[in-house]
Amino acid sequence: MPTKKVTRRKKIHYKIRKKISGTADRPRLSVFRSNKDIYAQLIDDVAGRTLASASSKDEAIASQKLLKSETAKLVGKALADKATAAGMSSVVFDRSGYLYHGRVKNLAEGAREGGLVF
Repeated sequence: MPTKKVTRRKKIHYKIRKKISGTADRPRLSVFRSNKDIYAQLIDDVAGRTLASASSKDEAIASQKLLKSETAKLVGKALADKATAAGMSSVVFDRSGYLYHGRVKNLAEGAREGGLVF
């Protein structure tokens, strides 16, 4: 049975997803945060495809023993590098119901430092 906190986050996420959608020109940067790791994807909702992804489990990032918040910033930079290599520069940020605070904020800042605009 889901906890009250998870149910609340899911409701917020559904409200966000009603308002935003990603396209091939401006994909949606979706964030998933677990207790241990963080994942980010660039999604084209029109075609239903993932264009690029990065996570804290990637070898280059996992090999560095850093704090979770510092790792999130590296994930954002890695995703931005993949996006610019694929020719994307602007995205729509989907925080997936998480507060824009801590690891989610660090991931967004890392993506901005990497060259993404949102």
